[in-house]
Amino acid sequence: MPDYLPFDPNPRAPNPKPPASSCDSQFHVFGPATQYPVRAGAAYEMPTATIDAALRLHRTLGIERGVIVQATTYGADHQVVLDALQAAGPGYRGCANALVLLDGTDNELEKLDAAGIKGARFNRQGLGVSMSEKEFAHAIARIRELGWYAKFQPEATGIMDQLPMFQSLDIPVMLDHMGRPDPRLGTADPSLNAVLELLKKGNVWVMLSLTEKVSRDGAPWDDVVPIAQAYIESAPDRIVWGSDWPHPVSVKQPPNEGDLVEQLYRYAPSDALLKKILVDNPAAFFGFDK
Repeated sequence: MPDYLPFDPNPRAPNPKPPASSCDSQFHVFGPATQYPVRAGAAYEMPTATIDAALRLHRTLGIERGVIVQATTYGADHQVVLDALQAAGPGYRGCANALVLLDGTDNELEKLDAAGIKGARFNRQGLGVSMSEKEFAHAIARIRELGWYAKFQPEATGIMDQLPMFQSLDIPVMLDHMGRPDPRLGTADPSLNAVLELLKKGNVWVMLSLTEKVSRDGAPWDDVVPIAQAYIESAPDRIVWGSDWPHPVSVKQPPNEGDLVEQLYRYAPSDALLKKILVDNPAAFFGFDK
């Protein structure tokens, strides 16, 4: 198992600070390993990145809300997220790993729901997590029963191979990482065009995240700006932002989160758009106002 690089330990505050009640719609927590051992056969293991470190980061950034996304490292064992939600308080929600929908009992799922977990993420197969068609249908049925959303992590090559999984779903759908388009292809990129078509449906949302890996040019990530702006123009009420801290499986030094927030300012240059993406949209999708 390769060694992956840890997060930047010295995040800087963005200038200016984001609006009040801003939300980091995707981050993860890892370890310590003595308390939260990785599952057998995990595709990767990350350096420790605790909820305390995440909350310090959010205070520095001016972030007041967040969504803790279960990493594939822990599979269906959600104790690390449950403990993190208890520590973080009512301004935080969770997203489960979809594996728990296959074998989790009704009581277990009700416990996750009561703790603030309101969705389930289907991870890319490159991380060693996959389902048969029958298993996927069962998982979606349980999501529908719970009133959750379905979250999809694109493959490194984009979303085209996964498109049949979610293009016909009638439940709330969140697409991670901008659908992993290839900026070098511009408007000819199939993943970009597929996401734009999906955004015409009222139940599909897109997360602006993974800027540093979507980009082919590197910082300051100029090649990603037109992609993000195309999504915002298409559906400004269904776009959210996530840091993806601590940037799992990074083989290059992860970016400073202050830079990522300021990159969002380039995507959404008006105060009104910024408030939608950081405050209003996540409040509606994740249920912060309920």
